[in-house]
Amino acid sequence: MNRTTIQARQFDEERALYHLQHANVIDCVFAGPADGESALKEAREIGLKQCRFSLRYPLWHIKNFTMEHSSMDELTRAAIWYAENGLITNSTLGGIKAVRECTDLRLADCQINSPEFGWKSRGITLSDSEIVSEYLFLDSRDVKLERVKMKGKYSFQYMENLEITDCILDTKDAFWHSKNVTVRNSTVKGEYLGWFSEGLTLIGCKIIGTQPLCYCKSLKLVNCTMEDADLAFEYSDVEADIRGHVLSVKNPRSGIITADSVGEVVREDPVMECTGKIVCRATAAV
Repeated sequence: MNRTTIQARQFDEERALYHLQHANVIDCVFAGPADGESALKEAREIGLKQCRFSLRYPLWHIKNFTMEHSSMDELTRAAIWYAENGLITNSTLGGIKAVRECTDLRLADCQINSPEFGWKSRGITLSDSEIVSEYLFLDSRDVKLERVKMKGKYSFQYMENLEITDCILDTKDAFWHSKNVTVRNSTVKGEYLGWFSEGLTLIGCKIIGTQPLCYCKSLKLVNCTMEDADLAFEYSDVEADIRGHVLSVKNPRSGIITADSVGEVVREDPVMECTGKIVCRATAAV
């Protein structure tokens, strides 16, 4: 099927290219005094290249699209919602709530600064990118992050089926109430990491921050290190292999925590039966 090319034009009216199909949009600007919304709503089979967006809701209900070498500024609020089957590369995404309730999106080599990014979505892959987001991927499913540098606060909450590999995460309350999360070869820095998670596995990771990994079910650490980690594992069911020192462990509910050394084991005032064991490699079980 022949494709239309729209090139070097500016659009600012409401639904400027509504339901555009089988088209390439190149070097276009979506901005202007008309301040129109939903420029490419319901578009199908389109390619966006070297475009600049500065209007609200441009890519809602869009299907089968690519976007490359393009930018969305901080005025591009709620840019990509209810989208399906998209590839976004070498682009900048700004504006609050940039991606929500989307399915099967791949983002690579992107710069993202968007509070509340990636909520209630499924099948999202983010790779070789940097992202700043206060609430990242809330209540999403089947998500993969590879070689991502991330800064945020309340990240990966209420998620299921998340894989993170070779990433640097500077966050706060990450992975709360998450299920089936695997993190490999990554740095995870935060406070109160992983509380109330189920099936969280960390392999070859550096874990930094106070009171991590409490109230967890089926928690597993393999060949990890912990830094500034005090009062860890409270009321968790855990199997942990930790290399190096842990500041303190408090009232693990069940399982075995093995480390080179532990500064303090706190067993006081448990509200439930706690049978977890702590093993220091140079000494007997505690």
